[in-house]
Amino acid sequence: MKILAIVPAFNEEESIAGVIEAITGSDSLIDILVVNDGSDDRTGTVAQSSGFARVVNLPCNLGIGGAVQTGFIFAKRGDYDIAFQFDGDGQHLASEIEKILAPVKDNLADVVIGSRFCGSGGGYRSTLSRRLGIKVFEIVNLLLIRQRVTDNTSGFRAYNRKAIHFLARNYPMDYPEPEAVLVLGKNGFKLKEVPVRVRKRAGGRSSISGTGSLYYMIKVLLALVVCCIRPREIKD
Repeated sequence: MKILAIVPAFNEEESIAGVIEAITGSDSLIDILVVNDGSDDRTGTVAQSSGFARVVNLPCNLGIGGAVQTGFIFAKRGDYDIAFQFDGDGQHLASEIEKILAPVKDNLADVVIGSRFCGSGGGYRSTLSRRLGIKVFEIVNLLLIRQRVTDNTSGFRAYNRKAIHFLARNYPMDYPEPEAVLVLGKNGFKLKEVPVRVRKRAGGRSSISGTGSLYYMIKVLLALVVCCIRPREIKD
């Protein structure tokens, strides 16, 4: 199987080399694509100098949605069987990669989400506002697509070929993870969660903090409402 790691990165020069090294160390056959999302630091240069990753340097900051969709387009054109999203901030553990890949390899799911809140991953603690927002998204998606997802904001996900081709055209922009769950569920993709462990960021700072958490939740809820009234997409 051809497997691609999609690593969106914005101002992650402190952590990106370690992320690339960790992925390569977990499986040297995994191809790595770093999508440098218009960083104003040395993220792209550091990634390129590692010698183990291909780097796409976006001319401006598109946000996580545009960066990840760039990865899906690359994966589709490269005819990859599986792609997985792995954040460039050092939070995800390369030792957990096989957990999200295995159900896709075994055809048990089209999309696998690494959850911080289910099973043995349930010990993760975030801020109160984030936990409340994530719980709201869980309830909304359970009502709308009848699939329970405990960690709708997780950026640690694996996708099969069918999902790659679909998301290369239809990946949401801005803060896309919760909306992507709804889009995928609405269009008949089978989702599965597996428990994963995460660690603190190796560098940089989160794009969602403080009052931004409330703005994030309101904006995503509006996006989910809009998504609900849209017709189903036609899958490849």
